[in-house]
Amino acid sequence: MRGEYKVPGGKLVAVDVDAVGGVLRNVRVSGDFFLEPDEALDVIDRALTGLPDGTSTRDIASTVDEALRAAVAGGSISGPVAMVGFDAWAVAVAVRRALGYATTWEDHTFEVLRPGPLRPATLAALDQVLTEELAEGLRGPTLRFWEWNERAVFIGSFQSLKNEVDPVGVAKHGVTVVRRISGGGAMFMEAGNCVTFSLVVPASLVDGLTFEQSYAFLDDWVLGALKDVGVEAYFSGMNDIASPAGKLAGSAQKRLAGGAVLHHMTMAYDIDNDKMLEVLRIGREKLSDKGTRSANKRVDPLRSQTGLAREAIIDAFEKHFRSRYAAVDSGLRPEELERAEDLVRTKFANPDWIERIP
Repeated sequence: MRGEYKVPGGKLVAVDVDAVGGVLRNVRVSGDFFLEPDEALDVIDRALTGLPDGTSTRDIASTVDEALRAAVAGGSISGPVAMVGFDAWAVAVAVRRALGYATTWEDHTFEVLRPGPLRPATLAALDQVLTEELAEGLRGPTLRFWEWNERAVFIGSFQSLKNEVDPVGVAKHGVTVVRRISGGGAMFMEAGNCVTFSLVVPASLVDGLTFEQSYAFLDDWVLGALKDVGVEAYFSGMNDIASPAGKLAGSAQKRLAGGAVLHHMTMAYDIDNDKMLEVLRIGREKLSDKGTRSANKRVDPLRSQTGLAREAIIDAFEKHFRSRYAAVDSGLRPEELERAEDLVRTKFANPDWIERIP
């Protein structure tokens, strides 16, 4: 069996292995990484050989690290060991993929959804519906682009409403406040001022990855899509994407017990900064902390960097995604919209949910 893992921003790690009698045999690690000294590769192969085939990613990585430390301490290889472009965790992920516990992008066909404008609360409810449906086996992995016609603020599942949102600004600008099921920060989203998508994937796609690693892994295609529209971007912190001109986007996640992962991103296109600061309190605090009065130094819209219409950017993103992964056109089924609207009534438009952390 063979498993591969491309480290985001790093190198490819491949593992060929047999599972005989519940243990790993004939293990061979390879790839385009850099490793010194040469003998360290044999140490890694020997360390993996004989492990139970159900060993966790963390324990596989620990086994590799400990074997390398012991080899240096015992003098069987000359140290120190240099692993460039990969690490023991990457080896462990490749092993888990070889054994079938983890999947790759190529193992899935993604349904692409562009259903047109929906109410903000419905957009949030669909995140829950489509993620639960994947966990229930009712729908495959999906990429859904958002459209809406209202001003809205989406706050993270664990944020304090009064600390994040100014009710005076909300009333003044007719803003709908929605609490989403994922964590992360607040998003001010006027119609046409953001590019937002939700990606729903099986947990097997991020098996063995920490939360921090999974953000870069699931957003790697976004960097390629941004490059296609002329924006050189990079990961910033755990869940943000930035360019030399400033922050572009932020991601958030929610993982369900049934084995599904919701990952979504919002990218600034043409933010009304003054309006945003009247609605979001946290925005003022962040700007004050940085000694600046203008949000222009924090939010650098895609419009100014690309010169493209928002629809053209979304088209380019979809095209890039399809160029990398198997994808088919899809749509929302009537029962999915009905389920979402039920959730709007019982949860997402309900003050008990919106104000659950006052």
